[in-house]
Amino acid sequence: MRKIILAATLAVMSAPLFPAIASAGPVESACVRSDRPQATRALCRCIDSVARRTLTRSEQRRAASFFRDPQLAQDVRMSKSDRDNAFWARYRAFGDAAERTCVSR
Repeated sequence: MRKIILAATLAVMSAPLFPAIASAGPVESACVRSDRPQATRALCRCIDSVARRTLTRSEQRRAASFFRDPQLAQDVRMSKSDRDNAFWARYRAFGDAAERTCVSR
């Protein structure tokens, strides 16, 4: 029993040592995997933190898909669907907030 408690305590105490692994969201993961040279871990983490504050989890996954296939973003932007237009407005607000927050660092 002591070994289990000790293992659990060590796991909880070591969690802050690995925040990028434990808390990487879909936007951060997609950003880091992208082939963009300016996509540093710090910048991707910052962008992900803004995404978490401005987009739902589902919207974060959708935005992350734009890293893999930029044509998807273009399709949403050009869509006549009310749902896509509403998402695009929130996505633009996220992008503006990410630029204000993360690019000036």
